[in-house]
Amino acid sequence: MDQELLWNQPWILQRADPYVYRHEDGTYYFTASVPAYDRIVLRRAKTLAGLAEAEETAVWHKHHFGPMSCHIWAPELHFLDGKWYIYFAGGEMASPWKIRPYVLECEGPDPVADAWTEKGKMGAAADDPFSFRAFSLDATVFENRGKRYYVWAEKVGVGKQISNLYIGEMETPWQLKTVQVLLSTPDYDWERAGFWVNEGPAVLKHGGKIFLTYSASETGAAYCMGMLTADADADLLDPLSWKKERHPVLASAEEKGIYGPGHNSFTTDEDGSPVMVYHARTEREIEGNPLYNPNRHTMLMRIRWDEDGRPVFRL
Repeated sequence: MDQELLWNQPWILQRADPYVYRHEDGTYYFTASVPAYDRIVLRRAKTLAGLAEAEETAVWHKHHFGPMSCHIWAPELHFLDGKWYIYFAGGEMASPWKIRPYVLECEGPDPVADAWTEKGKMGAAADDPFSFRAFSLDATVFENRGKRYYVWAEKVGVGKQISNLYIGEMETPWQLKTVQVLLSTPDYDWERAGFWVNEGPAVLKHGGKIFLTYSASETGAAYCMGMLTADADADLLDPLSWKKERHPVLASAEEKGIYGPGHNSFTTDEDGSPVMVYHARTEREIEGNPLYNPNRHTMLMRIRWDEDGRPVFRL
């Protein structure tokens, strides 16, 4: 294991919503939201530690108007059916909070150097009248038992809207096969600080279980991580297959100087050990609007397992 890695410290500065993907050839790729919210960037390196100093390339820029023209958020890089895809969310200059999920497809085998084609907004199933009609973001993709699933956050209601988590089976990398299924809504006080939020889903598999982490509450010190668990053999489109934790599995640690940990992804180190990639702040008090404060930094955490085979997230 490379000893240059920093654990639970700022690793890549001013990069929020981080996503690290380790390809089948061992190459690591990194992407994240940039403070300007105006482009999608990629880094790659032969080692996980190497991503910190790797060259960063902008592979796509926002439009000047219309869809995908502002608030370019939370990109994820996936390799599906022999092609590269990027999932991200974006708003419109004339309507900045008209956030919707979009898909890019790479035209060649090199996601950093080759051109990307816009596949447009993620498509709902033909008989689904609800998905992606409102503020929708933070999509992730995972496979289980020969099926591919798409999990995302979407707001519902009127007034101060609620951000829920939904899941659907995928038909293609840009189209859902099934109607949405509600996975989680902000039930508890720790999910309701400032805003009622469940967002930023990420999937970790271990010991025949699927662990789905997510982030809750506003993006300051109250931001924290919750978790759902399902058996890998269960019907993942049945809400009863998922058990939600009563308390957050990760929250701010004043004594460590880490605030608002969340919006994570999972990867492995070179030895195959699980690693969580997440963002957090190093100051409790935030100047100005937290959304536009750039000081959410990418950090890394070793994942441990308890005696029941459940992940332990410890700062």
